[in-house]
Amino acid sequence: MDFVRLDISDTVVTATRTLEIGVDVDGVPTRALIPSGHKIAVRAMSKGDVIRKYAQVIGYAAGDIAAGDHVHTHNVEFRGTDVAYDFASNLRPVAPVSGDTFMGYRRENGQVGTRNYIAIVTSVNCSATAARMIAAHFTPELLADYPNVDGVVAFVHGTGCGMADNGDGFEALQRVMWGYARHPNHAGVLMVGLGCEMNQIDWLLDAYGLKQGPLFQAMNIQSVAGLRKTVDKGIEKVAAMLPLANQAVREPCPASELKVALQCGGSDAWSGITANPALGYATDLLVAQGGTGVLAETPEIYGAEHLLTARAIDQATGERLIDLIRWWEDYTARNKGSMDNNPSPGNKAGGLTTILEKSLGAAAKGGTTPLTGVYKYADSVRARGFTFMDSPGYDPASVTGQIAGGCNLVCFTTGRGSAFGSKPAPTIKVATNTEMYGRMIEDMDVNAGAMLSEGVSLEEKGREIYELFLRVASGEMSKSEAQGLGDYEFVPWQIGAVM
Repeated sequence: MDFVRLDISDTVVTATRTLEIGVDVDGVPTRALIPSGHKIAVRAMSKGDVIRKYAQVIGYAAGDIAAGDHVHTHNVEFRGTDVAYDFASNLRPVAPVSGDTFMGYRRENGQVGTRNYIAIVTSVNCSATAARMIAAHFTPELLADYPNVDGVVAFVHGTGCGMADNGDGFEALQRVMWGYARHPNHAGVLMVGLGCEMNQIDWLLDAYGLKQGPLFQAMNIQSVAGLRKTVDKGIEKVAAMLPLANQAVREPCPASELKVALQCGGSDAWSGITANPALGYATDLLVAQGGTGVLAETPEIYGAEHLLTARAIDQATGERLIDLIRWWEDYTARNKGSMDNNPSPGNKAGGLTTILEKSLGAAAKGGTTPLTGVYKYADSVRARGFTFMDSPGYDPASVTGQIAGGCNLVCFTTGRGSAFGSKPAPTIKVATNTEMYGRMIEDMDVNAGAMLSEGVSLEEKGREIYELFLRVASGEMSKSEAQGLGDYEFVPWQIGAVM
């Protein structure tokens, strides 16, 4: 078929291949060249009329649109959302099941890891070089003596000073540091600071009750007396952790211990038709087992948030989501931006026109089950089931928050193609279309494009993704992980002024 119609009420359909002028589309001849993935009007619309896809509003006609016209940025107008929210009106819990397992690492605090790293976490950019030097010492040849240790990783960033010592930015960074310090995929942690920075390690230890011990150490460059001595001492501390970390062994753990970050990037028109719904089906399977899916990227649910509030388990949970939306509207306005600055140029080339359209497709990653919790950026995700975490739409910053919240696995859908990977939680990549999957096969784990090119069902593709969750959680390398991605994708969200 030359096009996909998603709902009988839609005023546009999506071309499955590039269409020349005069091709019949649902009884209407095309009036322009329509690129693959782009929209075609199937009825005439006057200026100001609502444009519908997914049976939802994706924009407004910027001028008169004839049936058969190409519908995209040149003739579609964005308007902010204006809907009446309802809560807990669309609750569709799945029947609980059990029995699925993966081979994970049980930690003393009851958490379960999917990897076994030693982390070097920096409090400030000033200690980034020291952290990288320490990590670089532990080469694959040296680590060969510790086969149960996946690696020594430096988590460095560009902030930590020149910031207020309270407020959203400071608190978010502290939550990120705490989340990585206590992440179940870390067997040991060394925290490295400079000493005079705003983001003091001692404050973090006091605030979160973190105690130093054989597998949790902290130090400052100024106290140790310089870079070289800090690197030497850091190497000594990590070397002492390695034999202890190597004692960890995988054992059968229930699928309920999986907490999966639901992520998308480099999206195209097929994201909301193939990969995201398939990931949503996999999320439903995980939730049925008692596991957790964590959706994020608040600007990328804008225009779809009313669908999520209807799934909220109660009004308070739904209102927490609306509060985030209002914060983002204010945040973008005071920074002279727009909620519609997303989609990106690449998204638009792939057929996405407005943030409303992108969000409706992105929200499909969350499946159909009730929304059980809404969390601040990098906050510890405590509820099981389908949850939401506030974050920007920038993938590295968003995933950093999800991992800090406890996600031990990441699943990332992409249509344009993405070379993203993450540590300590490995990333699984799902391609939205077969053409890109073939072109970037070294980076893509799953081809959801087969739902269109080969007629594979949503259920079959969703189960394939879910079963890959279990295998990767058990130690099978994802393609991004096998290529070594993840050392530079630690990007805490920097909120507020740099002073």
